[in-house]
Amino acid sequence: MIDIEHISNIYFVGIGGIGMSALARHFNNNGVKVSGYDKTRSLLCNELELEGMKIHYDDNIELIDKDASIVVYTPAIPKDHKELNYYQKNGYQVLKRSDVLQLLTKETFNICVAGTHGKTTISTMIAHILRESGIGCTAFLGGLSVNYNTNYWSDNNKICVIEADEYDRSFLKLNPDIASISAMDADHLDIYGTPEAVEEAFIEFAGKVKKDGLLISKYELKRSGELSAINKFTYSIDNKSADIYASNIIIRDGSYYFDVISNNTLLSNFELNIGGLHNVENSLVAIKATLQTGAEIEKVKSSLANFKGVKRRFEFVVKKNSKNNIYIDDYAHHPEELKALILSAKQLFPNKQCVVVFQPHLFSRTKDLAKEFATTLDLADQVILLPIYPARELPIEGVSSSLIEEKMVLENKYLMDMTEVINWVKNDHSNNKDRLYITAGAGDIDQLVNKLQKILI
Repeated sequence: MIDIEHISNIYFVGIGGIGMSALARHFNNNGVKVSGYDKTRSLLCNELELEGMKIHYDDNIELIDKDASIVVYTPAIPKDHKELNYYQKNGYQVLKRSDVLQLLTKETFNICVAGTHGKTTISTMIAHILRESGIGCTAFLGGLSVNYNTNYWSDNNKICVIEADEYDRSFLKLNPDIASISAMDADHLDIYGTPEAVEEAFIEFAGKVKKDGLLISKYELKRSGELSAINKFTYSIDNKSADIYASNIIIRDGSYYFDVISNNTLLSNFELNIGGLHNVENSLVAIKATLQTGAEIEKVKSSLANFKGVKRRFEFVVKKNSKNNIYIDDYAHHPEELKALILSAKQLFPNKQCVVVFQPHLFSRTKDLAKEFATTLDLADQVILLPIYPARELPIEGVSSSLIEEKMVLENKYLMDMTEVINWVKNDHSNNKDRLYITAGAGDIDQLVNKLQKILI
């Protein structure tokens, strides 16, 4: 049995990933010598290095830590990776990220947030409210909290907030006291094969909630009757048949003001200062989960009002400038996420022309969901499609961004690379005002953000 609390050295293969880096920060915070490899240097890798972690960017066994007590890897690492193969063939303890999370949380009170979309914002909201309200928690998040500019923090009270990732069925290693499921849409079909297999995994996850625990699931979730947790609680933005829902929603200056009805009890005067009506719905999960831990209602309200969101989740990059243009950046990489993003942005700014720059993520996802992406992108006024970001995949013959573009009915649609996008936005911005610009995607489209910000401010 691995004594993970008393190791001296730990090595991460893929240390710059958002989930991996949270674990790396945990061990570094607890005095363990942390080092690792990543394919490319990123801003997050730079931060980890500044925190004292040693990172290299060449797949080279001469650079690894051969004294590592444990080696952690992400399933996104290719099977022919030299360093990973060296560790596996030479008797090291080699674990997936999910295995390490399982070991770290075996004796804690776990709030596990799952869903094919929404989980990063919900888990960060919950962790923020617990931190701000004085309850406290240790947080392993899949995004950077804008309030604290990190995806990890710790507390001594033994409450863990964990973003429960469905990729590679990782979330089935967790043991939730409180679990939430926001969506179980078809995704990661390269892993699961069919939408039904995705749903089965979420059903299995719901069954892992402890007997005295609580499952919070979106109302009218597909196959909700098969979610087998003993104690179940449903939420909805406005369906009064749900156990908790929002009412009297007012939009003012890009913020939301609303009341909450929970089990027919009125909880009044909530405020949310990040964009997106879907985030009002996400906040209902955070409200219920944090109240369940004993947080005081007034502290929950004030903490929620102070929540600044998650980096690249409906992030206002430019909100005020000379031409009254708005620029929002978002991680949305699934059709349903993209739909929520576009509709919410247009609701907030109904009089602005909506220009979406989208980078498809993965050849397999583009192939499986091209029609759905096309239908969603047709909601915009103009769309620019970047080349597909491959991540862990090799190209698939006949699959490119044009597969989406060909299925769109929108007239104003373009295929461009990043340099062309920058030049196009420069020209468009100089000639137009009252634009709503959106960049979306989970690849390296974030490299555009600062460049577009400088053009648009």
